[in-house]
This record gives sequence, C-alpha cells and structure tokens, in this order.
Amino acid sequence: MFPRLAALSTALAACLPAALSADGDGTHGTQPYAGFESREIKSLSAADLEELRAGGGWGLALPAELGGLPGPAHLLELQEQLGLTGDQVARITDIRETMLAEAIAAGARFIEAERALSDAFADPGLGPERLRALIAEAGEARAALRYVHLSRHLMTPPLLTDGQIGRYAVLRGYAEDPCASVPEGHDATMWRRHNGCE
Repeated sequence: MFPRLAALSTALAACLPAALSADGDGTHGTQPYAGFESREIKSLSAADLEELRAGGGWGLALPAELGGLPGPAHLLELQEQLGLTGDQVARITDIRETMLAEAIAAGARFIEAERALSDAFADPGLGPERLRALIAEAGEARAALRYVHLSRHLMTPPLLTDGQIGRYAVLRGYAEDPCASVPEGHDATMWRRHNGCE
C-alpha cells in the first residue's frame, strides 16, 4: 500500500508545477515569449514598430502627461472641449508637427539600434565589448526618442490657461470634475464661477 501512495505522490508532484504555472489562456508560465522568435526585431512587436514608425508616443511621455503637463496631440484632439483659441491651436499644431517629424526620425534610429542588438545574437562571435556598445547605442536612441516626446510637454502649458489645464486633466480622466457637484457648505454660483464651470 505504501509503495502505491509513494508512486501516486510522485506522479502528483510531477503534474503540480505544470498545473500551477498554466495561465487562464492555456499558455504556460515557462513559455511567455513563445512566438517572439519570429519577430522582425525580437524586442519589438509589430504594434511597437507601427507606432514608432508613425511617430507615436509609445508611452514615453507618461511622466509629463500624468504630471499635469498636457501633450500637443491630445490637446488638439480635445480642442473644442477645452475651448482653445485659433492662436492656441496654431501654436500647438506647430509643436505637434515638429515633434512628429523628429519622433519619426528618432524612432527609426531606435528601431535600427534594436535591430542591430537583435541581429548580434545570431553571431557566435559576439563578445562583451560589442554587446556593451550595442546596448549603449540602443539606450541612447531610446533616450533621444523619449526626449522628443517629453520636451513637447514642457512647451504646451505656457500656451494654456489654468482652467484649460484643469479641464484637460478631467477630460483625460486624471482628475474629478469640480463642476459635477458642489461641495456641501459652498455657494453653488460662486463655486461654479471659481472653477470655471460657467
């Protein structure tokens, strides 16, 4: 009887790690990168490449965006809700167009740096010095791309009113709308006037 329990115990122990590592979608924790080997550039998905080639933000400007400094692309998307003037739209459009051109160029440099790093691992002669240089180049390219996006967030606040910046945060879901309800004890008319609700 004991040998059977020992055999059953061994069989269960062998199956348990596989069962515990299975994700809800049927993949296993030991294969999180399955399929990545066929990527054009191993570290970048097709969606990443598309966004980088189009000059998209790729999430690089989140410290500014979430830190209260609006980005030009989203300002233009929300121009009507924010009540931007014609002059504001023209100036923000200039910032956006310059940023886009620079981001496409910087994105291309970053893609090529990541491609070189990816391709280097097909070379059996890759050594630490060459690897360090490739990593440095990819890091510098990413930093340059990030600067393009983040720096434009520094240029937009001076063009906006405090009310427009506050409204932007509400529209983007970063803050509650102060116009949605008047706190108890406040005069409704004064509250709405003070918060630019009228």
